[in-house]
Amino acid sequence: MQFLSIIRIVGILVMCFSFTMLVPAFVALIYGDGGGRSFLEAFVLNFSVGTILWWFCRNNKQELRSREGFLIVVLFWVVLGSLGAVPFILLENPNLNFSQSIFESFSGLTTTGATVITGLDSLPKAILFYRQFLQWLGGMGIIVLAVAIIPLLGIGGMQLYRAEMPGPLKEQKMRPRIAQTAKALWLIYVSLTVLCALAFWLAGMTVFDAISHSFSTVSIGGFSTHDASIGYFNSEMINAITVLFLLISSCNFALHFTAFDKLQESYKGQVKQNFFRLYWRDYEFRFFLFVQVSLFLICFVVLWGNHYFEQLNTTFSQALLHSVAISTTAGFSAHDFSQWPSFLPLLLVLASFIGGCAGSTGGGVKMFRVLLLYLQGKREIHRFIHPNIVQPIKLGKHVLSERMVEGIWAFFSAYFFVFVVCWLATIACGMDTFDALNAVIASLNNLGPALGAVSSNFVQVPDSAKWVLTFAMVCGRLEVFTLLVILSPSFWRD
Repeated sequence: MQFLSIIRIVGILVMCFSFTMLVPAFVALIYGDGGGRSFLEAFVLNFSVGTILWWFCRNNKQELRSREGFLIVVLFWVVLGSLGAVPFILLENPNLNFSQSIFESFSGLTTTGATVITGLDSLPKAILFYRQFLQWLGGMGIIVLAVAIIPLLGIGGMQLYRAEMPGPLKEQKMRPRIAQTAKALWLIYVSLTVLCALAFWLAGMTVFDAISHSFSTVSIGGFSTHDASIGYFNSEMINAITVLFLLISSCNFALHFTAFDKLQESYKGQVKQNFFRLYWRDYEFRFFLFVQVSLFLICFVVLWGNHYFEQLNTTFSQALLHSVAISTTAGFSAHDFSQWPSFLPLLLVLASFIGGCAGSTGGGVKMFRVLLLYLQGKREIHRFIHPNIVQPIKLGKHVLSERMVEGIWAFFSAYFFVFVVCWLATIACGMDTFDALNAVIASLNNLGPALGAVSSNFVQVPDSAKWVLTFAMVCGRLEVFTLLVILSPSFWRD
């Protein structure tokens, strides 16, 4: 294990991360409502830590193996999540203790959106912006940025990319050079953010709110600058814009990447292909749309049948926003959905287990895995009827290997194992069974709000349980296996 090389790389990334503290400091300078000093102090502290780590290992530039790549990815989240808590620790408003600061930082960076802060409307703009900015970086920015600068650090980069990217993208090389792929993904990510912010602004948000909510929408994070979340704006147009960009961000970014390439070629006159077909030909995308439409229709019919909202357009808007926001693990809310009639609250929370598509900024187990699980179950039913049948699992014309199917089952087993362990641990920390269940679901799926005591915030969660839930957030963001790999004793053997 090349520990000194790993420390050197982490040191450089910590130095890069420290500069993100200057952005909210600049926001504090613009609005003049406080908080700027804490971010400047956090910048100095984090930059010093990064410099020290880099300086003592600056001459160690050995080529890293995939094993080191997994460790670096985990260290990214653990180290940056910990250092991201520094401003919360230094700030006097809000006055958070150490456990709360760590929880808030990791919740932002992992795009979970669970919060221990109340009274958001009265907080300085710099603090509100920082929470949103953390989610934007965590959504896709940190890993894409890290991969983009890896060539400058003197190592390959594909190890990190494979360890971070979820689902089948682990086996794809979207470009010959990973740096080019990272830059293209970065451009797509930034472009979506700009378009989202512009749409929010045109719909009536202030410039500050538009930029802030574009960060948490494209990253599918769910943080807001207001306690009432999206409901603060009381706008069906803003609800619709939120839904649109959540759906786009929940799609596989490999599809966006390919569509972006085709669009460039069409402008150059090299190809005349309708790039929208690229999306429709993708089985996971079609399955994703089917799930979203089904959830919306169920919510709409139940709400309208129970006369929960007086007007039809309000019922339509609320059903659409919450079915998409909860199932894609964004967690935005314009109404307390935990009070909705019948089985709807439970249905939406359980839908967060599915999450977005593989290669998206959403959480959950991902659509691709659920689709394969369905196909595997369908095949087993056929085998019961026809024991001698030989039936491979196919997606269109592509035959999936048994190794991939085994990997899917292994993932679900690991996910369930982590879920149960975290659930029992939070109960041991003093939470009741129902609240502990919802807190773990919200954390492991990177959802944010759930039901019961955690329907709006996590203030009532004991500090000891916050550490368990922080671990669950990181597990969910790294798709369980990446973190479990480094906890295996065999990982550390040469």
